[in-house]
Amino acid sequence: MSDQALLDSMAHKMDGAIDHLKKELAGLRGGRPSLSLLDHVIVSYYGTPTPLKQVGNLSMPDNRLFVIQPWDPSSIPDIEKAIQTSGLGLTPANDGKVIRIPIAPLSEERRKEFVKICRKYVEDTKIHIRGIRRETNDALKRLKKDAAMTEDDLRRREADVQKVTDGRIHKADELLKKKEEEILEI
Repeated sequence: MSDQALLDSMAHKMDGAIDHLKKELAGLRGGRPSLSLLDHVIVSYYGTPTPLKQVGNLSMPDNRLFVIQPWDPSSIPDIEKAIQTSGLGLTPANDGKVIRIPIAPLSEERRKEFVKICRKYVEDTKIHIRGIRRETNDALKRLKKDAAMTEDDLRRREADVQKVTDGRIHKADELLKKKEEEILEI
């Protein structure tokens, strides 16, 4: 693999880590709830693990209520169980046809707990990005050892690797800052 191909592969992997972080953060509730909060809820639908959004129509008639209208009303108990065990702290109620989930405002304690979770997600992402950097630098050193590049080329490429790494870590920090502001917003 050429040195440019290594850098391209590294950037692609790091972008994947940032995309994963965005999905993780979207699943955490901020000051204003959104339906993306339910994206990680998996329902046992006829014995098959299925994302909640694939078992019914999800809507938000106002900013304090989620409404789920299942395609099959017999799946309501499974949907309620999945929501209750999701760790989101939501309590669904049903009338036999639809499930309503009232969204209470977050307490200060719960907000701080969500900020801690966000920071953990971001730190895990940074660790992953640094691991990708290390793998790429090791591969570049192997190229140098195999005489496929000079010492000067190696140093330049390592500087390029560091620049890309710093950019992705900065992006993760920006995502954290934005999510913290959203969570702490009243």
